[in-house]
Amino acid sequence: MAERSFAAEVQSLHKSSGEVFEGEGILAVVKGLLQSGVGYIGGYQGSPISHAIDVLKDAEVILDELGVYVEFSGNEACAAAMLGASINYPVRGATLFKSTVGTNVASDALSNLASAGVTGGAMLILGEDYGDGSAIIQERSYAFALKSQVWLLDPRPNLASIVDLIEKGFDLSEASNTPVMLQLRIRVCHVTGSFVSKDNRPGRPPEGAVQPKFDFAKVCLPPATYAQEIDKFNRRLPAAKAFISDNKLNEVIEGDLGEIGIVTLGGHYNGVIRALQTQGLADDAGNSRVPLYVLNVVYPLVEEEVVRFCAGKRAVLIIEEGQPAYIEDTVGGILRRATLQTTVVGKQALPSTGEYKGDVLLAGITRFLEGSVPTNVDLASVARPSEYINGLKEQAAELLGKPIGRRLPSFCTGCPERPVMTALKLAEREVGKIHVSADIGCHTMSTLAPFNMGSTVLGYGLGLAASVGVAPLMKQRVVTLMGDGGFWHSGLSNGVVNHVANGNDGILVILKNGYSAATGHQTIPSTSAVQGSLEAAGLEIADALKALNVKWVRTVHSYDLGRMLKTLKEAFSTASSGLKVIIADGECELARQRRAKPLEKKALTRGERVVQTRFNVDEDVCTGDHSCIRLSGCPSLTIKESNDPLKKDPVATVIQSCVGCGHCGEVAHEAILCPSFYRTEIVRNARWYERASSRARRWAIGKLEAWS
Repeated sequence: MAERSFAAEVQSLHKSSGEVFEGEGILAVVKGLLQSGVGYIGGYQGSPISHAIDVLKDAEVILDELGVYVEFSGNEACAAAMLGASINYPVRGATLFKSTVGTNVASDALSNLASAGVTGGAMLILGEDYGDGSAIIQERSYAFALKSQVWLLDPRPNLASIVDLIEKGFDLSEASNTPVMLQLRIRVCHVTGSFVSKDNRPGRPPEGAVQPKFDFAKVCLPPATYAQEIDKFNRRLPAAKAFISDNKLNEVIEGDLGEIGIVTLGGHYNGVIRALQTQGLADDAGNSRVPLYVLNVVYPLVEEEVVRFCAGKRAVLIIEEGQPAYIEDTVGGILRRATLQTTVVGKQALPSTGEYKGDVLLAGITRFLEGSVPTNVDLASVARPSEYINGLKEQAAELLGKPIGRRLPSFCTGCPERPVMTALKLAEREVGKIHVSADIGCHTMSTLAPFNMGSTVLGYGLGLAASVGVAPLMKQRVVTLMGDGGFWHSGLSNGVVNHVANGNDGILVILKNGYSAATGHQTIPSTSAVQGSLEAAGLEIADALKALNVKWVRTVHSYDLGRMLKTLKEAFSTASSGLKVIIADGECELARQRRAKPLEKKALTRGERVVQTRFNVDEDVCTGDHSCIRLSGCPSLTIKESNDPLKKDPVATVIQSCVGCGHCGEVAHEAILCPSFYRTEIVRNARWYERASSRARRWAIGKLEAWS
């Protein structure tokens, strides 16, 4: 069950030559792959490219018609290794996953693929979200391209440019026998627009047309690897540069201010041109007074193009996010070798960290222009937009009186993982402070208030492996939190196997919500066919653990706080050594509601009885100590001013977003808090006797109130 269905939108993938395609960036990417004659596609979900997996699922029929094999890989390494089909055979392949953390996982396969080289085109499409997106690690894909010598493409953020670069990227891959990376920034993934379609191309040769082939020169084993390294630099790299130059993959926009220039990555083009428009240096059609060199291919750089653009210019501004400043340093080296005196400006004008948003680019370009002082430019007019924005920020700060607090993420209302965190907090009261080794997923929210648990996060599925060095230092057992997605991704092999093989002791809590929830509710190997929109493998976590000889395994319903607390205390106190696993079983509430609400609506339409449960707080009973909030962390549980003038502290209250999970009441019971929580049932299409009973209760309550 994906977060969003693309069943209607994928029909546009049928569009043929000359028809106008309209839609979202990711949909256009899939259309570009089909127009390029891709034969197979692999992928693993991860923001901002997660919904590419959803599109591919919904386009299953269309892909089958074209003979395109699609596999939703177990992890990014599996996805990258699929491209091995293109090493010996003339078939095009693509993989999609999140970078940079996804590329970390895929780097072993990527290194070998790049060393061997490819016959058919091979493309890795990376969801790049450096900066204020959903990235965990603030790194860029560039280092992987450099390390393995894989060409890196960065298209301008419009659909026509994206699709064109996909098509030419495959051609580049085949012309240089090298895989390519196409990085899609978060705004590129979600941009909407149109382009003129081409016909889709069948992806795979006819059955039997490709015969098994062995070529030791393609095997990553000495002495072949030595020859591959020489081939990379002596043949593949020059071939790539020649293709880039001959096909004009990079763009030059001429301008009358020839004494200066801007070198920008393709993904930054929209922001750069918008900043220049605001300064009066570009028009709405994209014509710029400042010459622009747009790098749709950021690696490798074509030295001749760089020199040609910079020749005769007093200064050029390099626009690339983050550190190290790869492009800035490379351009500087090229100009020194060419003995050009052009000043290279980069991080002197723009910040070294963080996303280059509109105001950042505007300020940076302003600083560059003020420093380079081009003729025939009114610098006061150029600086005015940036000064105006800064003035608005200062006014806002004055009106607010203090900086706006950061809005941190949190568990959703009704999330089945919150009761587990509550149980851990309650367990600490008895066993003492616990070291929690966290993992990537929804449960990473445990590191935030009010739980503040999870001392380390080392990677997806690596929480258990990260706990073994800490365990000998602690008085009690170390707890690892891991989602079912992380378990299947790498936790089983990199965590459980390692733990069992080394005879390590510890507690692993697997939060089984049924999906890869944080990335959009994609199915995972243990998703049941009932829950999933497509057939899923339905593998059982408990069976996998038992097969690895894990003796101590308990499955507890996530919402059963009492039993979860009891099981945790047992895991801490048992004399048995070895790994102890608690499977916290509770479906993601968002996914459950997404499935249940349409059914409830249909039931109401049919006049059937529907009951909705809600919880509330009795203000007269609430003491105002807010322990319930600190222990549950529910977004629906907040505070309000008391109506009782004798109560100074605000009281707890439940807002309308409550989904009736009952966790607040469980907390009040298990933590022995005030009995202020009560349950309410909202009955729709009630039966006649229920309505009669309700009227009788109201009448009796009214009489009692009048009597008192």
